[in-house]
Amino acid sequence: MIAVRDTGGTGCTGGTTGTGRIGRSGRTGRTGGTTTGTGRTGRTGGTTTGTGRTGRTGRTTGTGRIGSGGISRRGLRGALAVLSTCGLVLTASCATPRPQQPRAAALAAAAAAAREPGGTDPTAGAPEELRRYYEQRLDWKACQDVPDFQCATVTVPLDYAHPQAGDIHLTAARVRATGNGRAGVGTLQVNPGGPGESAIDYLVAAVGTFSPAMRSAYDLVALDPRGVQYSTPVDCATDTAATPMGFGLRLSGDATEITDSYEAFEELADACEKYAGRLLPHLGTPDAARDMDVVRALTGDKRLHYLGYSYGTYLGATYAELFPSRVGRMVLDGAIDPALDGYRENLESTAGYQLAWESFAADCAARPDCPVGHTVDEAGRVLNTLRDRLDRTPLRHGKDITITGEDLVTAVITALREASWEELRTMLRQVLAGDIGSLQQFADTDENGSGNAADALLAIDCLSSTLGARFSSAQAQAALPAFLAASPQFGESLATFLVLCTHWPVPATQAPHPIAASGAAPILVVGTTRDPATPYPWARSLARQLDSGRLLTYDGDGHTAYHRGSTCIDDAVDHYLTEGGLPPVGTVCD
Repeated sequence: MIAVRDTGGTGCTGGTTGTGRIGRSGRTGRTGGTTTGTGRTGRTGGTTTGTGRTGRTGRTTGTGRIGSGGISRRGLRGALAVLSTCGLVLTASCATPRPQQPRAAALAAAAAAAREPGGTDPTAGAPEELRRYYEQRLDWKACQDVPDFQCATVTVPLDYAHPQAGDIHLTAARVRATGNGRAGVGTLQVNPGGPGESAIDYLVAAVGTFSPAMRSAYDLVALDPRGVQYSTPVDCATDTAATPMGFGLRLSGDATEITDSYEAFEELADACEKYAGRLLPHLGTPDAARDMDVVRALTGDKRLHYLGYSYGTYLGATYAELFPSRVGRMVLDGAIDPALDGYRENLESTAGYQLAWESFAADCAARPDCPVGHTVDEAGRVLNTLRDRLDRTPLRHGKDITITGEDLVTAVITALREASWEELRTMLRQVLAGDIGSLQQFADTDENGSGNAADALLAIDCLSSTLGARFSSAQAQAALPAFLAASPQFGESLATFLVLCTHWPVPATQAPHPIAASGAAPILVVGTTRDPATPYPWARSLARQLDSGRLLTYDGDGHTAYHRGSTCIDDAVDHYLTEGGLPPVGTVCD
């Protein structure tokens, strides 16, 4: 573990910033990427490296509740963990795509713009009222217990529109490039997704997965976004002992259950307003993108070089829209489609998990020892029956751990995100026999939580109409059949998030719309054909929206593609990031 020491004082909500500890193992980053070592992924997508398990918040045992009559913290934390796994929630608005210039001409113009010198001052273009942030000096010091990393505190305005309103403090960590300077490109900022996952924890765990060429070319920098873990963390003061294995919030034909979920999220929203109200309006994705631009300037880079996964693609695309002329080499892996309204986004992700389950089931059915039968339909029936059985008669382990049907669904979703099919077969076989050992490993009940990930996820998602839903109980009930049609196995659970942001005290500030980022350098969008959390059509759509987008396809399973075992993908991404060369149009890797 390493301690981040902040010299900047306290955040605007009174909580200290940068005083948390950075986990060496167990805080993965990306949502659903390759598992390296024996770790599990945490979110809606990220590579887990090292030997730890992924962190979500509230990973201790118990069954505390939010107030009286609210849902259990166990259920709430589980719901938010899987929401992060999906990387989205819902809303009901839409956007009309705007015309784009021809693709070949746009790419050629963007590539030419990227080669133009255009000056060397990384602070060029910063508004006068923000120059003090762009011109501050970072005091990089060795991170305690991880001497290969350096940590620094970054001061940014709470409100970019009114910088006089006060400052907040963010924490960044970096590992220096191994090259001698001649092969160096600059700084690569990385974001694992979430939202709410610590980029610092991800980089500490994942640094060993980057190739020698990448390590030689770049200083790798992780900036925890505002509101997240080490960067003025949002704290709704609702943490109690909890076991976040399952959703605990399944919508069903019983309107009472929907009302309970609705009221529970209202209670959480009230707590966040009470304890973190001043910070909440300023945790949106555009604010985080502006923070990235400050760090770009402070690391001496004229252009931002960036690698983002899942939600990190939404953050990267937002940056490209705000600062197209400052885009360098940008990779967006596991893309969220910013043009979709939240309802379509969550519904399509629900269908994505069904596709992933059926891909697993078809592979399993061909094996003589498949625990869920020998056809895809039979596998679905077995899973549904097992889920319902556990809801009626939960399995118990000791006095603190209870396994319900929703815990099973959570674990299956995690396995599908990771494409951990062998482990999923073992888990299903064991649960059918009454053994919960493997399921506990997927759900990670025995590890401490990862900071404030659940509170941060809500606070960030609910400021985006693409990510945060504001449905009434009646609207959620009316939408349930569409989710069940999209996924007989997971629709009932994933529909839960329709009521997530209904009572959030701050209105959404980022509406669904296509992002063209006209004038940006070429942007590489990576999509996986059977990605459950961010379905492949989203990557195709984002690559088309971006004037300078180029799509790279991974014909495979699991969430995200880079560092998931495909040499073709890894080589193409590395070549683009180190040399600037895009893969040919239509490249498909397996």
